[in-house]
Amino acid sequence: MKHFLPNGDELIIRPPVLQDAAGLLASFQRLTRETDFLLFTHRESLELDIHSEQDYIQGYLDNPHQLLLLAIVKGNIVGSVNVNHSGLHKKAHSAEMGIAVESQWNNMGIGRRLMTAMLRWAEERPDLYLLSLQVFATNEKAMQLYRNFGFMECGRLPRGILQKNGAYVDLITMYLQIKPLP
Repeated sequence: MKHFLPNGDELIIRPPVLQDAAGLLASFQRLTRETDFLLFTHRESLELDIHSEQDYIQGYLDNPHQLLLLAIVKGNIVGSVNVNHSGLHKKAHSAEMGIAVESQWNNMGIGRRLMTAMLRWAEERPDLYLLSLQVFATNEKAMQLYRNFGFMECGRLPRGILQKNGAYVDLITMYLQIKPLP
């Protein structure tokens, strides 16, 4: 999918190929350096390598119940959205999603476009009824994006995240019912 950003740059949203491993890893490492809203620390992200990133991508390519989409601007990966299915029969109707966009590209609609593409994919899955996500309580911007797409808070783990500044913040679980359960 091609879109145009407010600054005139072209945004491409597409599934990955194995050759995206280096770019996806570089983007993830930039994200962990610039934000504390991801579970990985920057140090932990530096432990990853091209081979582990290729395995990560291949895991999505091999599983039709999972999704990874990349946001690409000027040939660089600047964000992604993923949907992970546990593979367990008792949870076959649900999956967990995650999304991240590099700060340089915030407020340009990339997150909204990634969410829209991901939800279109999810709606086409006949056995997928519920999506959930976890978000730090201090990440108001992300929570507002999720609310705009209909996600609702359904749980909170008090002080569930230790941030790098030593502060504990609540970890919020949100969900979206994609379609009525049978």
